[in-house]
Amino acid sequence: MLYPNHVFSQRLRTILAWMILLCLAASSGCAVGPDFKSPDMPVPAGWAGPPPLPAVTPAEQDLARWWTVFDDKMLQSLIQQAVESNLDLKFAEARIRQARAVRGIAESFLGPTIDATGSYQRSEASVSPSNGTGRSNGNTISVTTNQYFAGFDAAWELDIFGGVRRSIEAADADLQASVESRRDVLVTLTAEVARNYIDLRAFQQRISIARRNLEAQKHSAKLTRQRFEAGLASGLDVANAEAQAATTAAVIPLLEASARQTIYSLGVLLGLPPAALVQELAQALAIPTAPPSAPMGVPSDLLRRRPDIRQAEAGIHAATARIGVSEADLYPKFMITGSIGVRASDFGSWLDWSNRLWSIGPGVTWRVFDMGRIRSDIAQQEALQEQSLIAFQKTVLTALQEVEDALISLSKEQEHREALVDAVAFNQKAVDLSIKLYTEGQTDFLNVLQAQRSLFVTEEALAQSTRTLSTNLVALYKALGGGWDTRDEP
Repeated sequence: MLYPNHVFSQRLRTILAWMILLCLAASSGCAVGPDFKSPDMPVPAGWAGPPPLPAVTPAEQDLARWWTVFDDKMLQSLIQQAVESNLDLKFAEARIRQARAVRGIAESFLGPTIDATGSYQRSEASVSPSNGTGRSNGNTISVTTNQYFAGFDAAWELDIFGGVRRSIEAADADLQASVESRRDVLVTLTAEVARNYIDLRAFQQRISIARRNLEAQKHSAKLTRQRFEAGLASGLDVANAEAQAATTAAVIPLLEASARQTIYSLGVLLGLPPAALVQELAQALAIPTAPPSAPMGVPSDLLRRRPDIRQAEAGIHAATARIGVSEADLYPKFMITGSIGVRASDFGSWLDWSNRLWSIGPGVTWRVFDMGRIRSDIAQQEALQEQSLIAFQKTVLTALQEVEDALISLSKEQEHREALVDAVAFNQKAVDLSIKLYTEGQTDFLNVLQAQRSLFVTEEALAQSTRTLSTNLVALYKALGGGWDTRDEP
């Protein structure tokens, strides 16, 4: 139906006034559901384990680039390459982009949707013309009609009770959780690269120790053989000397295999083929060491620093917001719908403004019965929130344990290594003295064998202790949440 312009304007103003009132109600409406509050998790005031030496650099800087304390250029280069090309890190970054897209989808429900529509329809019908008396004259004719239509349909559901806003809040929390997940991957990645690199250098040092002891044992076997040929030693001494040299030689291939496998692991961590770093890392270098110092802070600092704890807290936030999303379904939904277009029976007058048609108005829907479905959904979301809180508490306790484990391991390994340093020195003296006494005929070869075996064992143990001390320091930095910095995030 077409209205005079003044009638049309009056009706339009009335409808627009109602729409403005609904929009104001949507913008100032409350958001149902509980508001998120950071969980209160009691933590100890201090650490139980013996603290390491105080850090010499500011806490945040030291934690963000903790691997620089080892002063190893190759290690720093490997970690830099891993940060740039590790596939797990790229996967985590893709998850962030996904979360941002999901957030955009949630936000889109705040605004209206507008669809452009168009159609053409041709129809034919048989009709009986009237004979002037209101009765059909008995004849039928076919009437063909065309209909052209083009226009726009719009719909806007007003967020009066905050269901959409709670959905956006949950999406924001999910986005934050994905960011923290990437940071957690970064913490694990830097620690894994450092641990594998330290393992590699330890294997290489143990190979060097085994080869050096093998040469000494071969020399002893040669000396024993010469004394046997001169009638100064028994065949048993020769057999024992040869057996000890062969036993040491058997260890070397196993260590070489372990070293090569560690190089393969580093290659994969850097997003490269396993053998890509063989040439680069083939040269043996010393095990990276560093002063056992770290910016410990207090246990409550973990809640701010460790990404897995921050991720768990974001999970609670998202679960809390989704309770509000479900509660919003208990209330009526208000919407504004409208359409405008032109319709004509011939193409020539299709776009004539006199052929316009339009409709606009508010609507409301309210579910009054669903067998308790909405209430059950709310209960489900509340249970999920409770699970998220429990997961957060467990994450905090695990983090505290990891720090305490690293502290006690680091402290006791220092004592262990100091004793091994003395043991190696004494065993070296014992080897030198036993060989001297044996060549002078003042002791039997069994003492030489025992001294050489003890030296090899303690040198091996010292190399492994040096490796363990460094990996324990890496574990401490990892437990403290070190390895990420907001300035380096994409």
